[in-house]
Parts: sequence; C-alpha cells; structure tokens
Amino acid sequence: MAVVLVSGVSVASLATYDVAASVQPSVHLANETKGPVPQIGAIPGGVNLLVVGSDSRKGQDARFGEVDSTGDLNDVTMLLHISADHSNASVISFPRDMFVPIPACPDPSGGTFNSMSRQKINTTLTYGGLACTVLTVEKLTGLDIPFAAEVQFSGVMAMSTAVGGVPVCVAEEIQDDYTQTYLTPGMHTLEGVAALQFLRTRHGVGDGSDLTRINNQQVFMSSLVRTVKSADTLSDPLKVYSLAKAVTANMTLSASLNNVSTLASIAVALKDIPLDQVVFVQVPTGSTAGGVLPLQPDFEDLFTAIAADQPLELGGTTGAGATLDPSTTPAPTAPAPTETTDPNATPDPAATTPGVTVLPESATGQTAGELTCSVGRTLENQ
Repeated sequence: MAVVLVSGVSVASLATYDVAASVQPSVHLANETKGPVPQIGAIPGGVNLLVVGSDSRKGQDARFGEVDSTGDLNDVTMLLHISADHSNASVISFPRDMFVPIPACPDPSGGTFNSMSRQKINTTLTYGGLACTVLTVEKLTGLDIPFAAEVQFSGVMAMSTAVGGVPVCVAEEIQDDYTQTYLTPGMHTLEGVAALQFLRTRHGVGDGSDLTRINNQQVFMSSLVRTVKSADTLSDPLKVYSLAKAVTANMTLSASLNNVSTLASIAVALKDIPLDQVVFVQVPTGSTAGGVLPLQPDFEDLFTAIAADQPLELGGTTGAGATLDPSTTPAPTAPAPTETTDPNATPDPAATTPGVTVLPESATGQTAGELTCSVGRTLENQ
C-alpha cells in the first residue's frame, strides 16, 4: 500500500484513486483515534488493531452454504499490537470458544444489548457487530483498541490471491471432508478457495479442536507475512496494488481505519520490523465444560507485557497443530561442560535480554521468522 501511495507515476496515481474508491462503509467504535489523518509515513506511536473473521454467508459464494444456515459469528479474533517504537509486533489469537464477560454493546439497529457475565467470545459479532467485539476485547485485556477490521470468506480468498499464493508446509497428511481440504506432506502454495479452506479446517489438523486450528492458522499467517515482506511482493506494483485493493474492497473497517492513508501509515510502521520480532501468540487458556477460560495469571501477565510495549519471547511450543520445519531445525550440539555456580555471585547482566518478557509455556505460538509445518489428521483418526 505504501509503495502504491508514494509513487508519482500516473498509473500508480490512478491505482491509488481506484483503491480509495473501493473503501467500504465503516463501523464507528467507542474508542477511535481522534485528530487529522496521518501523512504518508509510519503512524506515530503504537497501534492496537483488532481483526475479526466472520463466518457469515451473507454476500458470499453459494458453495459455503445458504445465507441463513449460520449466524454472524467471529470465529477468528486476532489483536495486532505494534510497539510505540515500531521495533516489534505481536498477533494475539483468542479462541472462538473462550468464555468471557460481554459488556453492554450498542445495537446497530438501535438501542443497546444488555451486558452478559459469561458468553463465548465468538458471539460478540451477533450481539453488537464489530464494535461489540472491540469493546469485549478491550474489557478483557485492559487495552485501548482504536482500529478494527472485519473480513469474510471473500476477503481471505482475495488477499491470498493478490500475493500470488501463500506457501505452506504440511508435516502430516491433512484430510477434512467438511472443508474439502486434502493435502499430502510437503510444500503447497495456496490461494483463493484452497487458502480459505486451509484456514477453516479444524477436523483435519492437530486434535480437531479450535486450539490446534489456531496453530494451523499461525503456520499460514507467518508465511503470509514473509510473502508480503519479500522483495517479490514489494517490488511488484501489481501485487502491491492488488493487495491494497483486496483489503479495501473486502473488509468492513472502523471509521478510524477507513482511509487509505491510515492503512498505509500502519503498513509503513510494520515494514521494517524483523521477522523474528513479529510474534504470533495464542492466549493461555484452561479447559472448562463446553469451551475454555482465560488461564490466570498467565493471561493477565501477557497483556501487562503488551501494555508496557515489551518485546515477547515465546516460552512454549508451536502447539499440537503445528511443528517446526525439520529441515530448518539445527542439529543437536554436544552438552556444555558442567560448571559449578557460585550462589553468591553477582548475575551477569549480559546473560539476559533486558525488557523482554518470556511468556509461560501456556502461551503457544511462533515468530514470523520461524518456518513451521501443519500437523495434519486423517479421516480414520477423526
């Protein structure tokens, strides 16, 4: 987006106008950024942006079912946080079946929905639309979230196609009759419907739960980040334009985000963050009847670190739905000689990384720089 907008050539200028014209009607949030639209350049300070994936069939291809066959649920809820100094970013995934309190939310049709003490987070889109999902996550995390976007099936398909497909690694065969996803071990470049169904598959990965589906989604998203930041994408004006058009034409954006210059300024803030400083994290949860609950104090500690803009270091694994690509795993090294530690010795400050929060094992995930593979599940194991 930034490449398209700062170019002075007439073709790019026409493309910029076309992208701006494709911006969809916006949603007003309770906590939107005030002030003038930023100039083209990195947005000042930090960014909290909530991305919601809706399972609504309204306006979607008939292959996904009848319009009335489902409600309007946010089956994907992710928070993008960019640090104030633009040195690191994190993408936090909230499981759809996590029980949370939902605050009173404005009804888009008028009036207000009553607050609720315990509902699944994926019902917030039903109770009050995108603005209600934002209010709920703000209450849950203690963070202010001035930007938000809602994407449906067509948007995911358009973005994966715009970059020429997203390469994903499959460690064990994926078989899923529900999404018609059948992938053999190895590398696959996915776009359009195939990319969407890969992200939707639950029965075909890990243990069949939404938790391991998030692991699988992180495999895809980390590869998407690498693809978008690659020279093959950034040096191709058509791909950059197509990606910008895919975003603006296929997403419902908050009023604060519904401006091409604002989108570009966030893109510029992300542009130079190293891949190993883009961390994908699934929030710590514990099991309960019918779903999961935030696992305390790990859940609160995660968002305390994010509020303090501290870089995150994963202390857990990729989760059961993903695994590190064995072709990139370094060979084991010989154990170091055993040394006797003096309990009275002064700690060496160089031995730790100041300001970095090491997350507990309950927070699974990966960085965008880590090459991972999806752990599939065959039909006979379902």
